[in-house]
Amino acid sequence: MWSLQLNSFLYAMLAAIWLVGLNNASAQEKEDDANSLYSRLGGLAPISMVVNDFIDVIVVDELLNANPAIDAARKVVPAPYLKYHVTAMVCQATGGPCQYHGRTMKAAHAHLNITQKEWEQMVVLLKGVFDKYEIPGKEQQELMDIVDSTQADIVMSK
Repeated sequence: MWSLQLNSFLYAMLAAIWLVGLNNASAQEKEDDANSLYSRLGGLAPISMVVNDFIDVIVVDELLNANPAIDAARKVVPAPYLKYHVTAMVCQATGGPCQYHGRTMKAAHAHLNITQKEWEQMVVLLKGVFDKYEIPGKEQQELMDIVDSTQADIVMSK
């Protein structure tokens, strides 16, 4: 009888230790989520608003549309479709729950012959949208680091 009680007690202690460990892991995951760029930006709604305005700004930009390949792509790829994919990509890249299922940056942009000058124009437009939404400097820099990591796959000519 004593042996059975001791085993029950040991199993209960092991279960309690395991549950405490799970709770600590969950607390750490919650803290990590709260510290993610996605969370600091406010989640999906604010991200989608920024992306919406950014796409609205770039699709009418004269410098970007002077590139015949970009202009032609604008006529084939509807802005709402682009907004959907860019929102999912930003959500995922910032630590959010979304999954981007589009093409790679290289595959999506290779045929556009994007120049360094066009890239720089896009960055100016993007920063203008960041400023419009008063995104804090630290978060802007983290977003720009993500954007900059795609430059080699997007810019195809000087």
